[in-house]
Amino acid sequence: MSFRLTTHCAAMIALLMFQGPALAKQCGNNSAGFSQWVRDFSREAVANGISPRTLQVAFNDVYYNTKTIWADRNQKSFHLSYEEFLKKRGATTIIAQGRKKKKGNPNLFANIEARYGVPAGPLIAIWGMETAFGHFMGDQNVVSAVTTLAYDCRRSAFFEEQLYALLKILQAGQLSMSDMIGARHGELGQMQFLPANYLKYGVDADGDGHVNMIESSADALYSTANYLKAHGWRRGLGYQVGEPNFAALAEWNKAQVYQKALAYMGREIDN
Repeated sequence: MSFRLTTHCAAMIALLMFQGPALAKQCGNNSAGFSQWVRDFSREAVANGISPRTLQVAFNDVYYNTKTIWADRNQKSFHLSYEEFLKKRGATTIIAQGRKKKKGNPNLFANIEARYGVPAGPLIAIWGMETAFGHFMGDQNVVSAVTTLAYDCRRSAFFEEQLYALLKILQAGQLSMSDMIGARHGELGQMQFLPANYLKYGVDADGDGHVNMIESSADALYSTANYLKAHGWRRGLGYQVGEPNFAALAEWNKAQVYQKALAYMGREIDN
């Protein structure tokens, strides 16, 4: 069950934003205070440079996403053993398909490595692990997912930062509301960037004037290489456990089993 902000409430956002200073927002662990939080956040957001129009578009049909809350409380795959994790994530398939991706796009990956120093293997491994090479990028309303987690008391400050980034992406016209379909924690695109990282590290690799990691594989891959370089990737050095660039891979995902899987699959794709 999802709790939706009613159309009347959404329409009132613009009026409420101008009724004096923002009130202190109250986080919550259920849907009861969600609509009030959205109204309080909206007043605050205008004071921080988000336009009323952007907020109306973003929050027109926003809802308390119970699937997101469930997912946030039940992340079990990272408790698997390394071998179990590889099997569950389909490592053999990712490696086989990844080698084909590398062979079929030599210029793309050569250009990425020339610019950022990141070889094809780890980028393709991330691509395969995150979305099966763009085949499944999630089915959740990203605005609702991020707003729910910003309201939720567990990690409200972190996800409020993500919500502001998401609104800035919309306001800048990088993506539209129709693009805002992704994973249950608000991850977007073929590499599943959280909004703040999308905003900070996104690259318009195909030169169309937009960073669109949903439709453009080039944008997604260049952006990931840019992220890894910004997190310490050093050209020409190894990325296996104990090697210098493993630390950069570790910044992609904090779960050790995930990091080891990326390093292994990347090596097999690069070989």
